[in-house]
Amino acid sequence: MIPFEDLLWVVFYAALAALVVAGAALAVLHGLRGRSVGTQLIVVGAATVLATISGILVISYLMLLNDHDRSVVLAVVTSAGLVAMAVSVLLGRRLAAANRTLVEAVRADEFRRPAAHLPAELAELSRELEAAYDRLAASHEREQALETSRRELVAWVSHDLRTPLAGLRAMAEALEDEVVADEETIHRYHGRIRVEVERLTEMVDDLFELSRIHAGALRLSRQRVGLADLVEEAVAGAEALARAKGVRLRGDVREGLPVQVDAGELGRALRNLVVNAIRHTPGDGSVEIIGEVRGGEARVTVADACGGIPEGDLPRVFDVAFRGEAARTPGGGAGLGLAIARGIVEAHAGRIGVANDGPGCRFEVRLPLMA
Repeated sequence: MIPFEDLLWVVFYAALAALVVAGAALAVLHGLRGRSVGTQLIVVGAATVLATISGILVISYLMLLNDHDRSVVLAVVTSAGLVAMAVSVLLGRRLAAANRTLVEAVRADEFRRPAAHLPAELAELSRELEAAYDRLAASHEREQALETSRRELVAWVSHDLRTPLAGLRAMAEALEDEVVADEETIHRYHGRIRVEVERLTEMVDDLFELSRIHAGALRLSRQRVGLADLVEEAVAGAEALARAKGVRLRGDVREGLPVQVDAGELGRALRNLVVNAIRHTPGDGSVEIIGEVRGGEARVTVADACGGIPEGDLPRVFDVAFRGEAARTPGGGAGLGLAIARGIVEAHAGRIGVANDGPGCRFEVRLPLMA
């Protein structure tokens, strides 16, 4: 049995030889850090073999092995090292092939996870790349939809601005040139100018509100508000418009629990829904606003008698500047009211939807109750 002191010397010199080889291998790997994984694996295999051989040589000389034993040991170790290097080469080639497969999938127009069996790390990377591509594709679709909405908004607003501005200019020139002189016409022109200015002011306010929503700059000042109060204010704000058009307007709260909302912003959203319903309802029709608590949510439903919305238009009702059929949009403004309503409701972590129901359509706002 080898003495303990001699064993310590053997361990020391073997470790020293291995450290020398490891240092040299690390220097080579540093120089080859930009090369393929296969090349670096060959260096690792060669370093392992050399470290083992150098350790055996040191041990054989310390233990005074004869030439025959030393040759046998070196032959065995060298054979094992060659096998290890061959395995390293095969593994490197497999990794390189898997990497090429993944790179080709990434370079494709539409990334899809390769069907080939990949090592666990590359398979995980492939899954993450596929998820990232799906997120980018969804983001691109949203960006395209937003750009389309912006173009439509510019077209609609340009049209809606041009008509009242042309009328204002004509009336202002007529008053300035004294083309009209009778008091009745002058009074009528003044009244019309005021109406058009109010309409333009409302349009500018809507554009500002929509820009805040899209920019994420809408700041909510939440407070405890009763559901009945929200419905009553929405009815009161649109009562004059309904009376002028001959539309019956009714509000009802079946069960009213408090909600934590910005009363001003959410009130604006509900008024937009009610005004939209009144504008699209004929003079002998009715608009009903119902507040209730159902399914753990506060719900406000606005039902009108507009005759319904074509099924193909339902998904776009809340898009910026969408108006649908011309017959359904008498004096409909810039088409921003419903888009603003959706933005405000979603800012409150709520949902808004629309569906055809009976003689018209039904808009429904769902809000979380107070915790």
